[in-house]
Amino acid sequence: MPIDVHAHYVPPHLLDALEGRAKDFGLTLQHGPNCQCAIHFDNGPKIRPFFTELVEPVDKRLAAMDATGVSRQVLSSWCDIFGPHLDRAAASRWHRFLNEQLARLCEQHPDRFSLLASVPLPYPDESVAELDYGVRALGAVGAVIPANVSDVNLGDLDLDPFWQKAVDLDIGVFIHPVQAVPGKRVAKYGLTQIVQYTSDTSMTVGSIIMSGVLDRFPGLRLLLSHGGGGVPYLIGRFDCMHGRMDKAGQGNVAKAPPSAYLKRFFYDTILHDPEILRWLASRISVARLVLGSDYSFPPADRDPVATVRRAGFTPAEKRAILGENALSLFPALPRGRRTA
Repeated sequence: MPIDVHAHYVPPHLLDALEGRAKDFGLTLQHGPNCQCAIHFDNGPKIRPFFTELVEPVDKRLAAMDATGVSRQVLSSWCDIFGPHLDRAAASRWHRFLNEQLARLCEQHPDRFSLLASVPLPYPDESVAELDYGVRALGAVGAVIPANVSDVNLGDLDLDPFWQKAVDLDIGVFIHPVQAVPGKRVAKYGLTQIVQYTSDTSMTVGSIIMSGVLDRFPGLRLLLSHGGGGVPYLIGRFDCMHGRMDKAGQGNVAKAPPSAYLKRFFYDTILHDPEILRWLASRISVARLVLGSDYSFPPADRDPVATVRRAGFTPAEKRAILGENALSLFPALPRGRRTA
């Protein structure tokens, strides 16, 4: 039962519902050529148009999953539209809307889709409330959060109540990079997707480790996208600077070198290179790898199951990566048949 834990979707019925409610959330839904539409926040970013596959009809999504052998997608919304600039009340309304609309799809296709609830960061109390609602009322199996909130790393935000709630609910939390408006140096050559996203993950992981989040919450399960960004490949530099920096001056309270925390994270398989995927498994263990596609976006792995199979894993290792490890990360996922 291959389970794709990194897939994005904005179901068409969400856009239909937004037509009459956009002003409730401080945004407008812009319509462009070729049936493309985009969200423009009144006092925030003007988001680029939705990609075709991000808002495709559900039958096309199911057909694409069948064509690549994916049995289930664990769906996240699009982090670019999370609206971290919104005030507490508007942010709470917006994420409630996003989660309920995505949950509606999962309820209609319970054998194919599961939900990761988004939350109104940077507000910890409101995020706790929305996560609790998402899990208990909507059946979310985990949470999805951006790697930065208005250019602040997660380790520098007061998120301890949220981390504790995730531990109490026994769910995994997916950390996904975000840059709603490309920066000047990464606006060309695909550098936002190639470099900025992976750097975003790397920086926030450094902040999570060195601010002591993993020490304070030993039961916290975190999923990193795109094979962990640059973290597994820069871990020697992390350890070097951990040992040499002015820890008090830098706010570094980690109890161990960063490399000691590598196996505390889960990592998706979106590396586009079977040899690098195999190396990653050797560094962080097969038990920490989960299938991911990034379906809907240009850098997606369009045949993620085949990528895993090309990497030379044993049958038992393939079963773990394709499905069993996802059940460890998100225990509320339905159990299914094993996949060789």
